[in-house]
Amino acid sequence: MLEIIEAGRPHPYPPRVSAFTRTFWDGLAEGRFLTTASASTGRLTFPPKPVSPSDWSGDMEWTELSGLGVLYSHTTLHSAPAVFTEELPYTVCIADLDEGLRIATRYLGPAPRIGQRVRVVGVRYTDHMSFAVTSDES
Repeated sequence: MLEIIEAGRPHPYPPRVSAFTRTFWDGLAEGRFLTTASASTGRLTFPPKPVSPSDWSGDMEWTELSGLGVLYSHTTLHSAPAVFTEELPYTVCIADLDEGLRIATRYLGPAPRIGQRVRVVGVRYTDHMSFAVTSDES
């Protein structure tokens, strides 16, 4: 189960929730980090997709990810679009998940270090869910 962090404010740029992606967002609200995999090859894809980019199959299955990985890259933003200015500065990153997927997201927590272990956390805004990664090192 993912840790859920309460943001206590509306999401500055809410995600698009479709009939297909609702499974992902609902799972996130329950503390589960889900994605899709091709039923024929088992190959994972993120973000979740209704069609496999590896074999063009529409036969996709939902699967739960551990949410654990390694920080690949990061940068801290000091200037941003108007909807994010109240959150400046903030850090975004790329993390390589243990399952072999690479994700781009926000980094929360102490100063990031490339190569450190990270974990996905859910971020509950007053109007939507989101996710980020934080340090998984003690």
